[in-house]
Amino acid sequence: MKNNYCVIMAGGVGSRFWPMSRTAHPKQFMDILGTGETLLQQTYNRFLRLCPKENIFIVTNESYVSLVKEQIKGIANDNILSEPARKNTAPCVAYASYKIAQMNPDALIVVAPSDHLITKEDTFVKAIKACYAKAASEDCLVTLGINPSRPDTGYGYIQFVESEVKEKDKRIKKVKTFTEKPDLEMAKFFLQSGDFLWNSGIFIWSVKSVINAFEKHCSDMDAIFRDGNGKYNTPQEAEFIAKAYTNCKNISIDYAIMEKADNVYVRSSIIGWSDLGTWGSLYEHVKQDDHKNAIVGKNVMMYDSKNCIVNVPKDKLVVMQGLDDYIVVESDGILLICKKEDEQQIRTFVNDVKVTKGDKFV
Repeated sequence: MKNNYCVIMAGGVGSRFWPMSRTAHPKQFMDILGTGETLLQQTYNRFLRLCPKENIFIVTNESYVSLVKEQIKGIANDNILSEPARKNTAPCVAYASYKIAQMNPDALIVVAPSDHLITKEDTFVKAIKACYAKAASEDCLVTLGINPSRPDTGYGYIQFVESEVKEKDKRIKKVKTFTEKPDLEMAKFFLQSGDFLWNSGIFIWSVKSVINAFEKHCSDMDAIFRDGNGKYNTPQEAEFIAKAYTNCKNISIDYAIMEKADNVYVRSSIIGWSDLGTWGSLYEHVKQDDHKNAIVGKNVMMYDSKNCIVNVPKDKLVVMQGLDDYIVVESDGILLICKKEDEQQIRTFVNDVKVTKGDKFV
């Protein structure tokens, strides 16, 4: 296991989970499901089954470093990678990869978001081990694909074909195309065709393969981070990264590398996955009452209401009547009431609040 590494991306704001997720305290640092563990803690503990704790790195915005230390007790300072700016996932992956390459050129890395839900952890561990094995044996980039259960328009999709070689793990396929969030008709077509998976945003590769991919497909970013060789894991690292991030473009790892590379594979998995990107995605993971209301809160009374998501503080008494298919959330003095079908507008609401009411509410 000494060559197994994990990079947890924990710098996002999670604006679609507003008002619970706020800039000062985003959703990865919250116990959204009421399990007693935050999403970051769940993610970290899951990866302890795959690699030693000294090989787990958390990349986060510099303003969240103290939150990471508070939630992951005893984590070494060197295992928290502090980003001076939000520049999407490609710089985050590059920073971690070039740093790890200086420590162990034989490293195998799994990169995962900090705020995803995975209920079938044994299956997940088995899947990652299979991907590690694939990444160790050849120059390739592997992603975890999720068997779709519905025509969801909120996820990206991966189309696969059979591999040219005989795979040890029959679930590993060659990637044909990546598609960003489709409309409903297209999502229905993807589901019916049977050769599409949801893109989980979890990646597995050797450090050599990912650095080769940056060199080939994102040469400007490769040049920026390659410049840090000799400075990573030294007192000069922080100063170098502050400068590097000012020169980085804002781009996702999907756009920068995955959609351009021709050595990409996907392993289909049934791991009880949700990216918990929206209140709607949370709905199916919270226990529901007889009227399909998913309620987090001790003092909620529902009358003639069904199919709702309610998330309120324990000490708040809430009485609801006559609502069907609504999201009702209260957090820190902010109340959101929104139709479930319109939840993609929450980002717009947040922007409007910022413009009209200032930063204190976002």
